[in-house]
Amino acid sequence: MSAAKLLVIEDNPSDLYILRHALGELGEEFDLEVVPDGDVALQFVSSQRANRHDPKPCVIVLDLHLPKHDGLEVLQAIRREPALTHVHVVVLSTAASPQEEGEIRKMGAAYRRKPTALSEYADLAADLIAICKDLQPAA
Repeated sequence: MSAAKLLVIEDNPSDLYILRHALGELGEEFDLEVVPDGDVALQFVSSQRANRHDPKPCVIVLDLHLPKHDGLEVLQAIRREPALTHVHVVVLSTAASPQEEGEIRKMGAAYRRKPTALSEYADLAADLIAICKDLQPAA
């Protein structure tokens, strides 16, 4: 399997550090691109139209509560961009309302509570790599 390409849209450096560590503990190859806020995330999404031949992430991890533009706005942009419509999106939040959870699911993304324990980060990391592995063509 080639390295799993993950895009993480997250403004909290501690959450990023722990997720990166949890991914590293799995012993799998991965390429982690980090986007720090909603504004840069929207720029990334719009740039994908011109970069159709660049490898796309197999999964996007999206924090719901971002500075500048919230996760729902970013998720809508992802779903409108043809180059990204096939990409799995996992939205994380410690405090999503039932209405937000419904909107996330309606847009075809998965919602998960943001991990609060190391074991939960390990589970999230394993799930993200499993998504990428499921998308790899058979050898």
